[in-house]
Formats: sequence, structure tokens, C-alpha cells
Amino acid sequence: MTRKEASQFRQEVLDLYDDYAHGRLNRREYVKKLGAFAIGGLTVDSLLSSLAPNYAWAEEVKADDPRIKTEMVAYESKKGGGKIKGLLAQPSKGDKFPAVLVIHENRGLNPYIEDVARRLAVAGFLAFAPDALTPLGGYPGNDDDGRTMQAKRDREEMTNDFVAAAQWLDANPASTGKLGVVGFCFGGGMVYQLAIRIPDVVDAGVPFYGSQPDLADVPKIKAPLLIQNAGLDKRILDGAAGFEKALTENNKTFEAFVYPEVNHGFHNDTTPRYDDAAAKLAWNRTLEFFDKQLKEK
Repeated sequence: MTRKEASQFRQEVLDLYDDYAHGRLNRREYVKKLGAFAIGGLTVDSLLSSLAPNYAWAEEVKADDPRIKTEMVAYESKKGGGKIKGLLAQPSKGDKFPAVLVIHENRGLNPYIEDVARRLAVAGFLAFAPDALTPLGGYPGNDDDGRTMQAKRDREEMTNDFVAAAQWLDANPASTGKLGVVGFCFGGGMVYQLAIRIPDVVDAGVPFYGSQPDLADVPKIKAPLLIQNAGLDKRILDGAAGFEKALTENNKTFEAFVYPEVNHGFHNDTTPRYDDAAAKLAWNRTLEFFDKQLKEK
């Protein structure tokens, strides 16, 4: 299936998908509202198919790429969901690497997030992507069911799962003891939470279009932040100015980018919201940031 570009859809259609993907619309409401845009030879079914994730598009680095080693491992989250599984990826050559925790969206450890971990391993990092759906059986193979499952989990327990993951990764024998965190959507908001809750563990954070934390918690942040937001993402941008003002007033180190005319989820290369130019620029900035914060002495 040929990748559809955001420009091939009316913005209202992409906004509907965003509402559905974030639980603001249920499936029935989503399908009903899409019906208003099924005109001419376009059907609701074809719209649904075009907007749904295509996991094959996300495979930039194959699981058997000789440059890296990958394995599914488990760690203990005593204050969260217990034994949590995740994908661990690292360069095939070498013994110790700066580490990066990869935090998924609101749908579990899908193929896109697994590929992000492999991309980081190719770039010289020890990358770990936990699956917060582990207590419910793990990522179910599709994002729709994954969203439903993740909505059933207690938010505080999930936060504790990622806190435990960061601590486990930081102490991993293959880690240099430098830890970065990158997350997308739900995961972007979780980057902020980890920077607040375990400031002495997190050395650098890159939140992609994540919900900002309470401003009262800003003083707790120690890690430099690289904030990546989308120009069409009104929901996140509404809180950006106040948050960045609080960071500045508290003398926090950060840099914030807004990518014009792109949608929330622009880095996720499985849906039409993906924007190739913005995604590549944001990812290059992410790698440069982690290189500076985690590799340089």
C-alpha cells in the first residue's frame, strides 16, 4: 500500500483521527463523523484504511540488522505492574554504551516504537523500549486494541513502570551510567514525569508532543530538555508557552522546536500524519542532543 501524505486529506479528517487516537471519540463516533467526508468515489472504509497505521512503513532498521543486537527482556516494577517486558537493543560491537529509554504512545509497544529503539542502537546507544501493556498480556498486534488496553491501566502504576525501567536501564551492565529518555505523545508526557520524579537518574530528555507537567513541578527538573512540538497540534501548544516560561524562570536548560504545518504524531511513520522532512529534522536533532548530553565528557 502506497503511503498517503497528510496533504491528501482535509485537515478536519486528520483532526478526527487525532481525536479517535486519543480517546476523545469512540469507534462509532469516529466512523460516523468520517461519513461526512466520504464523497465521490471515497468511502468510509477507504478512509479508515488510509488513516490506519501501516506497520511495514516503520521498519527503517530490520530486527536482524547485523549492526545491532536485540532481545526481549523483563525487569521488575515493584510499585507498578510487576514483571514488565520490553525490547532491548544495542550495537553489536562494544561493551558499554550511553542508554536511552524509549517510551511508547498510548497503545503499547508497537512495531514503530520497536524500530525507534533499533534506530537508537544503530546510532550507538543502549536502547530499551518497555511495554506498559505487559500486565494485560502485552501489545495485542494492533493499535486500536492497544489503546483500549492501555486505557484500562492505572496511570500511577504505569508511571512507576517507567520509573523502574529507567532505573533498571541506568544500572544495566552495558550502560555507561548516562541515561536519556525519549517519548512520543503519552510517552512525551512521561519524559517530563521521569525528569521530575527521578532527576538524579535522567541526564537528558526529548519529549515529542507530550502533555506538559504541572508548573509547580518545574523546579524539580535537572535534565536538559529538547522539546519537539507540531505546529498544528493546538492541544499541546496551548500549554507550551507557559511551560517554557516556567523553565526559563527556573533557569532550566532547554531548547524547544515547533515544526510548522505538521500534525501531532508527525514522527510516527505508520500513518498519514507523518511528515518526512519534519520527522528527519527532529530525529537528527534528537541524536545530536543525545550525543552531546550522553556521549561527550
